[in-house]
Amino acid sequence: MTKTVNHWIGGKTVEGTSGQYGPVTDPATGQVTTQVALASVEEVDAAVAAAKAAYATWGTSSLAQRTAVLFRYRALLDAHRDDIAALITAEHGKVHSDALGEVARGLEIVELACGITTQLKGELSTQVSNRVDVSSIRQSLGVVAGITPFNFPAMVPMWMFPLAIACGNTFVLKPSEKDPSAANLLAELAAEAGLPDGVLNVLHGDKVAVDGLLNHPDVAAVSFVGSTPIARYIHATASANGKRVQALGGAKNHMLVLPDADLDAAADAAVSAAYGSAGERCMAISAVVAVGAIGDELVAKIRERAEKITIGPGSDPASEMGPLITAAHRDKVASYVTGAAAQGAEVVLDGTGHTVEGFEDGHWIGLSLLDKVSTDSDAYKDEIFGPVLCVLRVESYEDGVALMNASPFGNGTAIFTRDGGAARRFQLEIQAGMVGVNVPIPVPVGYHSFGGWKDSLFGDHHIYGNDGVHFYTRGKVTTTRWPDPADAPAGVDLGFPRNH
Repeated sequence: MTKTVNHWIGGKTVEGTSGQYGPVTDPATGQVTTQVALASVEEVDAAVAAAKAAYATWGTSSLAQRTAVLFRYRALLDAHRDDIAALITAEHGKVHSDALGEVARGLEIVELACGITTQLKGELSTQVSNRVDVSSIRQSLGVVAGITPFNFPAMVPMWMFPLAIACGNTFVLKPSEKDPSAANLLAELAAEAGLPDGVLNVLHGDKVAVDGLLNHPDVAAVSFVGSTPIARYIHATASANGKRVQALGGAKNHMLVLPDADLDAAADAAVSAAYGSAGERCMAISAVVAVGAIGDELVAKIRERAEKITIGPGSDPASEMGPLITAAHRDKVASYVTGAAAQGAEVVLDGTGHTVEGFEDGHWIGLSLLDKVSTDSDAYKDEIFGPVLCVLRVESYEDGVALMNASPFGNGTAIFTRDGGAARRFQLEIQAGMVGVNVPIPVPVGYHSFGGWKDSLFGDHHIYGNDGVHFYTRGKVTTTRWPDPADAPAGVDLGFPRNH
């Protein structure tokens, strides 16, 4: 009998009532293992209503109460790392070590939320005028929503709701319907930690659920991570409804390799950054820009390393890369490789025919390496979101930066060089929100903020870090004047000597 993943609303499992279900597949076998309830508009309303009811008390709860829950939550997440990672592997397909890394990066934000007391400190200026003080505070918004992607079913939700609830908001999470189980476990552990009913709700669904949240009058803000077209839609729709929005979109991350770079280190970085998590991450390096005469040697080193990667089920400790999330996505990724040669690229490695013995129905694809790719080819222009690495050749540093800055995306980027001056110029001149210097995937630690530029971010706030705290709160300034107690009216004795 197929397992059903239901909603988590008001502190308990709530069976879906829409009659609509989506399939959840084990990517390693291609078999449907689970069905997930898809919410109706009425179920969206129920989840938001539960969050709104909980906000009445959670929004005025003490910082001590909130952080006590978060500390217990952090301990439970730590104790259940393997359980969360196993659900990720079963439904997403990534290898267990990648899944554990995902949980660890999510925990960083829970730890940041545990220290929210310092993040929410206000400001005070005294005696700005005669007996006048001015203070600034930050207050919660109310009910906020998060819409998260399939590629990090635990980490990206943990980038959102721990900070949101630490700031005093209540939360409705709409995770990807492709791998929904991890989100439910995160909510169950939060309840075990003592989070009051309704503070965190998990609503499963498709576009009906998304639009329901974007249009709901009681949702104050929406966080989103996903593709650029959907990020643009989320931002436009929610903003038109008066909501605060942070919508993180897609990417085409470049790695510039200068002639002085350590090519072995650069090749190691390119392989891990392009093919890790099967390339299904918005911070993957999908374009290496080789400067000068180093291109041939760099491509040879990347190929040598890529050919050694072991592909297999995520549950097998020997596997270094797992399958893609769905068969349809696998076929789409493969189409970029099969069409590359016709658009002028040299196909150095073609992974489109890869299969795994005993798992022939899995969503398998091997590692692909495309050299001498042109900037007008589909493989370069589109976010492929799979294990396909494009290599482009340029003559100079200036040519490389110009090529990279011409991309409509501006998420993450990297430079590999031994020259500090070149790295400093790159850091200042490149048009991207996150920069790595000899670091291929420059995802910031939790107390800095994550986010791109251009078509990689819609809205003014990056996610987590200081930007995350500011996004989930709004400022209030109070200007106060009190009369001197010595000027109290006659007959009122405050124990102060009279001035006159």
